[in-house]
Amino acid sequence: MTDEFKKRIPNYLTFLRILAIPFVIVSFYFPGVVWAWIGCAFFVAASVTDWFDGYLARKFKSTSSLGRMLDPIADKLLVSATLLMMASFDRLGYTGLLPAVIILCREVLVSGLREFLAGLNIGLPVTRLAKWKTGCQMTAIPMLMVADYSPWFCYFGEIGEVLIWISAVLTIMTGADYMRAGLKHLD
Repeated sequence: MTDEFKKRIPNYLTFLRILAIPFVIVSFYFPGVVWAWIGCAFFVAASVTDWFDGYLARKFKSTSSLGRMLDPIADKLLVSATLLMMASFDRLGYTGLLPAVIILCREVLVSGLREFLAGLNIGLPVTRLAKWKTGCQMTAIPMLMVADYSPWFCYFGEIGEVLIWISAVLTIMTGADYMRAGLKHLD
């Protein structure tokens, strides 16, 4: 494996995360346990690439502007698309809709803030708490994707719902942190 290829692996993994999204979406259109688990498997595989692309970028010292731009976009696309599909196919339940709305609103808010600050040549680095939020979301969502189809894992729905609410709370906290950091640069 050449050094040049090693340096590109993190970006390839990010692209794979984006390419997994249509497979996750399609799985919702086919009823039954098998398709629920297939969609879940694609979501989990995509989520795992999120950790690996960052790890490998640091290991190979291959951070790039493309990776810094695409990585958060890939995360937001994966989470947003899956939450929307779960809402439309009633896999979030009544109490899961509010945290999903909170998560989606925060993602739009932070994306807009990052875009504004980028115009001022100011970066908005990802915080450790935001990484915990992402990890919590990436654990809650697949549990909720298969909760209705998991007789062997009877607590997936309850655990997933608790985790999605924890994600929403962390979402509010990190969104507020980012807003405080961004407001310093407003006129």
